Amino acid sequence: MSRLTNQDQDQEVKECAISCMGLVVSTFGDHLGAELPSCLPVLVDRMGNEITRLTAVKAFAVIAASPLHIDLSCVLEHVISELTAFLRKANRALRQATLGTLNTLIVGYGDKIGSAAYEVIVVELSTLISDSDLHMAALALELCCTLMADKRSGPNVGLTVRNKVLPQALTLIRSSLLQGQALLALRNFFTALVYSANTSFDVLLDSLLSAAKPSAQTGAVAKQALFSIAQCVAVLCLSAGDKKCSSTVNMLTDILKADSSTNSAKQHLSLLCLGEIGRRKDLSSHDHIENIVIESFQSPFEEIKSAASYALGNIAVGNLPRYLPFILDKIDNQQKKQYLLLHSLKEVIVRQSVDKAEFDDSSVDKITKLLFNHCESDEEGVRNVVAECLGKIALIEPGKLVPALKERTSSPAAFTRATVVIAVKYSIVERQEKIDEILYPEISTFLMLIQDQDRHVRRAAVLALSTAAHNKPNLIKSLLPELLPLLYDQTVIKKELIRTVDLGPFKHTVDDGLELRKAAFECVDTLLDSCLDQVNPSSFLVPYLLSGLDDHYDVKMPCHLILSKLADKCPSAVLAVLDSLVDPLHKTINFRPKQDAVKQEVDRNEDMIRSALRAIASLNQISGGDCSHKLKNLMNEIGKSKTLSEKYSSIRNE
Repeated sequence: MSRLTNQDQDQEVKECAISCMGLVVSTFGDHLGAELPSCLPVLVDRMGNEITRLTAVKAFAVIAASPLHIDLSCVLEHVISELTAFLRKANRALRQATLGTLNTLIVGYGDKIGSAAYEVIVVELSTLISDSDLHMAALALELCCTLMADKRSGPNVGLTVRNKVLPQALTLIRSSLLQGQALLALRNFFTALVYSANTSFDVLLDSLLSAAKPSAQTGAVAKQALFSIAQCVAVLCLSAGDKKCSSTVNMLTDILKADSSTNSAKQHLSLLCLGEIGRRKDLSSHDHIENIVIESFQSPFEEIKSAASYALGNIAVGNLPRYLPFILDKIDNQQKKQYLLLHSLKEVIVRQSVDKAEFDDSSVDKITKLLFNHCESDEEGVRNVVAECLGKIALIEPGKLVPALKERTSSPAAFTRATVVIAVKYSIVERQEKIDEILYPEISTFLMLIQDQDRHVRRAAVLALSTAAHNKPNLIKSLLPELLPLLYDQTVIKKELIRTVDLGPFKHTVDDGLELRKAAFECVDTLLDSCLDQVNPSSFLVPYLLSGLDDHYDVKMPCHLILSKLADKCPSAVLAVLDSLVDPLHKTINFRPKQDAVKQEVDRNEDMIRSALRAIASLNQISGGDCSHKLKNLMNEIGKSKTLSEKYSSIRNE
């Protein structure tokens, strides 16, 4: 107490005294009845001081959360008014702490605060709900939900929420940035609005659906915003009860039955809403809903087709025994709709893996059999979705899938080998999963396909290695001594992969190895971040990186990044071969597109010059301008060219 009241001491000591007192009161408050009336006002006083107010706000959060339910009656009114005023302050950390403290106080002391104070809090927090600070918006919405959930808040609080917060929420929902905690808080807000009985379900539903309409100021709504609106519509319907939910589903299916070639935005949102409702509730009582949704696969609009496949997959999640066999049957029997149906199946699998749900054994067997049958599809899009589905099922059932995938690495069909390696790529995720220990002893079988005869398989192995290096480097570290020389080999231009296509009046050269080389260099870039201790830069710089610096535009860009990284992390290795590295960079910054080049080519060349100049800046930094005669000449040349020197200066200032 003497430390807390003493003003003449170090700032840090003051803050620690406030935090300590907060803990003491929250832990022993039931034994400090006589001391609280003199102690709590001091903490309130510290809230009035700009230097100590943040710490004091946090201390009150600790006290308010105490299971002892400390008697705060002597200061509560003052604390609430101070905190409400803090919501207007510019200090972000203070506003953040204030929202949390108010939330805790309202949960514990709502009966002593009163509706009038609630209304003022609602007005202040409404200004914090925007996409300029999503974390703050989430905290403000959570506080608003707490206020509405309090049975003691009067009808005026509901009215203030409707007038002040709802318009802000409907603006926020149109934001393409909305995600994570803020989106969850917004969903809870609409649920709380239905329960608070101050706003009718129909008005809320209408305002949400209207938010999806294009506006004169902002134009069409972003795709991400449509997903946010659909999720809020779904939680709204589920909170309002079965009857309202059923009538909304009927309204949405009626929109789909109308002419699908018009008003695509309305159809798009209806499909997303059906998917979000179907994921949370069994819709099998609505006859033929799956057939109504699948009709939208015929739409001339790509986004409608995609939304329909999303909707079908999510409706299936609500009742797997009913709808999963329907999707599997259609995949086998409707060739033209196969790609979209596989996306529906992917939605089912991804949702099961996210929700940590289990498929029954017969479902897993049916799905994997079907997917393996489509590994050899001629369409790359279909193969990619098949691989993603297999990868996501492997996360749910690794014991079954890893051996089945491994078995197919020796398949005679190249597309099958490539698909199973890409499936492994999709199963290597950042979080810890049960597949990790099963995959660890087997992963070399998949990655060693980097020496396969077929370029598609080699590229798949490179992409899988890159993902493993980024997400779980420990899976592959022990294999790198063997894998790195094979990876470097994929960066070399192979003449046998370059062909000439005769287009009548002129010939066009096609480089089939370009994507593979680009993927290989990008993989090296990732390895430099996660497994630098395993990489020997000297053996990579010459000839591999040197060759990449003089390659196609798509390959040069990652090579410039790699060179900058190596200059920073392994300067001595770079200095040893500095002269040879300068020539291709010199060539790149002096390259000029043809006179008749289109704007896109000119822009790409500008990007490439800036990228090369970044690499040159890194080299100049480590050499100090003394080590290389060639680099010195290049820097002189850049200095003499007005355009190059301006670009170089802006890069140095970045």
